[in-house]
Amino acid sequence: MTPSATYRLQLQPDFPFAAAAKAVPYVAALGVSHLHLSPVLEAVPGSTHGYDVVDHTRVRAELGGEEGLRQLAHRAREYGLGIVLDIVPNHMATAPRHNRALWEVLREGPASPYARWFDIDWEAGGGKLLLPVLPGPVGGELAALRVEDGMLHHGEQRFPLAAGTEELPLPALLDAQHYRPAWWRLGRTELNYRRFFTISELIGVRVEDPEVFTATHAKILELVRDGVVDGLRVDHPDGLADPEEYLRRLNEATGGACWTVVEKILTGDEPLPASWPVAGTTGYDALHHIDGLFTDPAGAVELAHRFRDFAGPAGDRGGYWEATVRRAMYKVVIDELAAETNALARIAERICVADVALRDHAPWALRTAIRELLVRVPVYRPYTVAGGPCRESDETAVSEEAARQAKGAFAVPEEATAVDVVRELALGRLGGGPDRTAFCARFAQTSSALRAKAVEDTAFYRHVPLLSANEVGGDPGRPAVSPERFHDYCARLARDWPATGTVLTTHDTKRSADVRARIAVLSECPDRWDALLRQLAGVAAPDAQLAWQAWQTTVGFTPAEAPPDGSRMEPALLKSVREAGLHTSWTEQDPVYEQAVRDFVAAGPAGRPREAVVRLARELAPHVRANTLGAALLHLTMPGVPDIYQRTEREYLALVDPDNRERFRTGPPDEKTVLTVAALGLRRERPHAFAESATYTPLTATGPAADHCTAFSRSGEVISAVTRLSLRLASSGGWSGTVLELPAGRWTDALSPDREFPGGPISLTELFSTSPVALLSRRE
Repeated sequence: MTPSATYRLQLQPDFPFAAAAKAVPYVAALGVSHLHLSPVLEAVPGSTHGYDVVDHTRVRAELGGEEGLRQLAHRAREYGLGIVLDIVPNHMATAPRHNRALWEVLREGPASPYARWFDIDWEAGGGKLLLPVLPGPVGGELAALRVEDGMLHHGEQRFPLAAGTEELPLPALLDAQHYRPAWWRLGRTELNYRRFFTISELIGVRVEDPEVFTATHAKILELVRDGVVDGLRVDHPDGLADPEEYLRRLNEATGGACWTVVEKILTGDEPLPASWPVAGTTGYDALHHIDGLFTDPAGAVELAHRFRDFAGPAGDRGGYWEATVRRAMYKVVIDELAAETNALARIAERICVADVALRDHAPWALRTAIRELLVRVPVYRPYTVAGGPCRESDETAVSEEAARQAKGAFAVPEEATAVDVVRELALGRLGGGPDRTAFCARFAQTSSALRAKAVEDTAFYRHVPLLSANEVGGDPGRPAVSPERFHDYCARLARDWPATGTVLTTHDTKRSADVRARIAVLSECPDRWDALLRQLAGVAAPDAQLAWQAWQTTVGFTPAEAPPDGSRMEPALLKSVREAGLHTSWTEQDPVYEQAVRDFVAAGPAGRPREAVVRLARELAPHVRANTLGAALLHLTMPGVPDIYQRTEREYLALVDPDNRERFRTGPPDEKTVLTVAALGLRRERPHAFAESATYTPLTATGPAADHCTAFSRSGEVISAVTRLSLRLASSGGWSGTVLELPAGRWTDALSPDREFPGGPISLTELFSTSPVALLSRRE
């Protein structure tokens, strides 16, 4: 059954199944049809997110085990709710003492039946799996390594020993293992297993192998067959060797009975592959279109100019989005993904050595060609399957133009032909056997990791003219979305993906929707933003770029949720400067710079100067209200299945994780809660108006302020109308002379049931007299 709406709960040891069961009556009263649970399989003890799975055969004991999950599902059924489950097919935690499959691989090496579970290049490691788990070089850690209880110990870590090696002297014992404990820094260049992005603590799983798929999905499929689970959210499908084949296998295994969405990040106008057997995405594309509608295009351009003048980030001069992305791509592919590009180069070398016509392509040339093509993939990844037909989208992802540009990195034209070889390999049109398949898959997997790390986790923290645009799936270089583009997008969803997921806030958003709504107002008043920065210039910041983003963050976080001690802003800003990697980073932290960041937060955003932001926030409050309620209403009534992140049915101001992953709790209802309940009530009472067969019809206002109203009808039964760019609207004279043509009939405002309107033209001054949004339902 397709959900009408879902409600996401973040499970963790201090919010287990039993606590979620207590929340069921509250969630059901909101009007959703399904609970959406974060991952429930056994994870690393203490994990607050569950994406570090260690055992696919068991439901997590810290959450209450399988019995607790089944009791939660039973409780949910009593209130008419189903269960949607987040699953993690791409990776597991590299925690040997908890991950039995990996433990056996470490103990038995390539001979282990579990060795096929993981992408391990045994030859590259000299027959050993590199484990970058030591805090320093192994020579300095020998004294901390000991054998006890038949295991190798280092601090709290435990590792198995190969049979018959327990009595060997330590150096000989280490040499006799199928793994090599090593300094954690070696993971960057020497790692010989596929991982999740650049996180060595998460090892990739080969679910493309039918036996591995069966072993890692048996428990999930049992829960589906037993009716415990009705829907699935598939985490990070781009990390899989062949996402489409995986999704087909999953669909067949569930008998097509599950509503399934994928965490696929679409770039620009990139479409979701039509052949994927899913209901759609998890909704980051919807988030971008909604946010963009409340961003003023002219103001966004003005902010970008002012950002370049004010900040001009050190090490990233110019401040232009495309240039920032390209520099970030090179940084990540050369440094953080060195092990992945080395792995691709080894496969390419083997293929070339085996073909006499390709034999003279030097390893360095192949490595350079791989790097130069990867940084020019304009989307997350191609979907080529070696030996299969090459799709138009793959030709676009690894294009001839990209190859032409990549050749510019070579001084000798003959050496530049390595680019053509790598492109043909990436498109699955060269080579043969397992290496051909492996290169094709690994190139695509590395491409997705590069895009995610370079764009989401680096460029988004360097290019910050308007922070509300820096969200997964967003385009900081073109943050605004016109009403026409928004309507076109919704019409495509209604036609092609009517049951797709839509979101505004998730466990991964860098700022909650309400924080973004506050910041977006700045695009309508760049002069006021400039004046605020001048007023705050006396607060010394470590650098101008940090000052810009810190004060914008404060605007988004003010007035209700910014404690004077900066206990929530400080970690978020420290994370941002480490991700940006301009002055400090996660692996090379600069303690002096980071202390300066802490001092700045205490003296500025969390100190008395914040009062200037509070004054601005009061001035902008009516326009923040319009953005917040407008985004919420569009999300809840546009085509697709809205997912409501825990606590976002009311004002919710949160920054990047872990700030946005606090345990669920209820709170006083507010105006946003009233809107949420009203919209979800209509979805429940009039399911045909929001069903997969429902129509989407834009309604166009006429008059001088027509562009400030976005409205649409769902199957002629429900109308949503919102005010956009309300500050610009107010400064240009308001709604005077602007009308919206309502379809024939009698219409009741679900937000103010005593208000009724006849069909025909209605003044927007009247329609929006009590609220910047209107939700109308046709009277029966």
